[in-house]
Amino acid sequence: MGNCCDGGGQSAIGGSSHPNANAHNDAVDGFLKSRGYHGLYTEIELSISASNLRDRDVLSKSDPMAVIYTKGRDGSLQEIGRTEVVLNSLTPQWIKKIIINYHFEMVQTLLFRVYDVDTQFHGVEEKMLKLEEQQLLGEGTCLLSEIVTRKNRTLPIDLVKKLEPSSSNHPMKSGQLSIHAEECVVSKTTTELVFRCMDLENKERFSKSDPFLVISKSVESGHVVPICKTEVVQNDLNPMWKPISISISQVGSKETPLIIECFDFNNNGRHELIGKVEKSLVELENIYSSGQGECLIVPVNIGKDHQMRVLKSRLFVDKFTESVHHTFLDYLDSGFEMNFMVAIDFTASNGNPRLPDSLHYIDHSGRPNAYQKAILEVGEVLQCYDSDKKFHAWGFGARPIDGPVSHCFNLNGSSGHSEVEGIQGIMNAYASALFNVTLAGPTLFGPVITSAAMIASHSLAANERKYFVLLIITDGVITDLQETKDALVNASDLPLSVLIVGVGGADYKEMEVLDGDKGERLESTTGRVATRDIVQFVPFRDVQGGEISVVQSLLEELPSQFLSFMRNRDIKPYTT
Repeated sequence: MGNCCDGGGQSAIGGSSHPNANAHNDAVDGFLKSRGYHGLYTEIELSISASNLRDRDVLSKSDPMAVIYTKGRDGSLQEIGRTEVVLNSLTPQWIKKIIINYHFEMVQTLLFRVYDVDTQFHGVEEKMLKLEEQQLLGEGTCLLSEIVTRKNRTLPIDLVKKLEPSSSNHPMKSGQLSIHAEECVVSKTTTELVFRCMDLENKERFSKSDPFLVISKSVESGHVVPICKTEVVQNDLNPMWKPISISISQVGSKETPLIIECFDFNNNGRHELIGKVEKSLVELENIYSSGQGECLIVPVNIGKDHQMRVLKSRLFVDKFTESVHHTFLDYLDSGFEMNFMVAIDFTASNGNPRLPDSLHYIDHSGRPNAYQKAILEVGEVLQCYDSDKKFHAWGFGARPIDGPVSHCFNLNGSSGHSEVEGIQGIMNAYASALFNVTLAGPTLFGPVITSAAMIASHSLAANERKYFVLLIITDGVITDLQETKDALVNASDLPLSVLIVGVGGADYKEMEVLDGDKGERLESTTGRVATRDIVQFVPFRDVQGGEISVVQSLLEELPSQFLSFMRNRDIKPYTT
């Protein structure tokens, strides 16, 4: 997830997020992805050692090599690297590191296999070895998130050797691996810039252009890869954009040439180039110091010649500051956690839970309904970042037995506490509640957001190293929109993010106003504006069956929301 941030849209796990830069736009994002931009990530370097390996050689010790795979949900394996062969050792400490991209929003399962390489193959390059010709000593699995959330980012895992299928014994222990993770960050220095342009050429017939900037770099293959973007400024030929942050680690060095392109936004995604400049961070700093703008250029074809036309349009740098920004993994390493909460819609519009057409119907075949699927997939990711795995779980919009309609009741039926044990505890409490409450209405979010905010507030006051994530799953449009806005504005100063999943076929256009991705901050009844965007909304139908899962859609912004809170409060990672 790199070290550049587009201001609160696709977030950089290793990057920075400016609290006033919300630049997410679906059409712009689609445009960037078509040019090779597929979200941001951070590279992790894995160091591997082993102990107590089984000795499979007769006259000497084993000659082990480790092979590392990623494992898909369907069980498919993809090899990502091999260590060198260490001769004659049952306690190898491999020198070669394995590089893998860490994505917060994904469950990344790793499989480690250790082989004893036969003597006749000792002169063969590791990547050329045929694994079926080597002897498997053992294998072990873990999640990448388990490694990065461990103290010192070191995780021990047992190696086991599967026995013959005819054997009824358990797999045999074959030693232990120790996996250590380091973040591949060249530099944590981040540059914050404010760009503006003057006298842009107008590309519109009946209005002015809607300009935005895309900052890219060239890679060794010669391709141009976008690394961040600004928001779209509507109807303006002299735009000033909100601050963006670019990490030295993302671009390589301050001398690396950057291509800054100015486009006129079009809803159909066919954005028209207005002009561009090519400057390094060093040169952009000089433009800032001099106060002089740089003329944009645009490619033109004259016959068979490709030339550049210099425009009167100019690019200015109104701000250029450098600072050291800690990464998301820095905070995890110093003990910060993410605590999962869930609130489930029990309004009558979901339908009778006992009938198959209900959104709450629990299929006896074991196939999860939309509510269960959202809980399982989001919880599967977030549970690794919560050490005690005790989750607050609420329902809303239902009438408990012999009681009035409640817009925030404990899912476990308790009158005193709302926590359940693990993701399965949420699932059990949900299934039980379906038969212990009467579905009612209306759909109100305010009470559950206020309850989550109260817990986050108490944690902040106690100086706990916790950040809370509330998942709200609903089938309908809320009826307390302004009250919900008020609750979210109040919560924007707290260590809290709110994820909303819309299930069913309702029209959720009004709901999208809660999500600050469009660049507009929420405003309360009193006129107070949210200090940061803490909401991510996804209609479940928009991502079902597509290339991106509902989990990735919901969770991709969480690291930048986490970092924006820490930086707004000037909370720095530390070790005990």
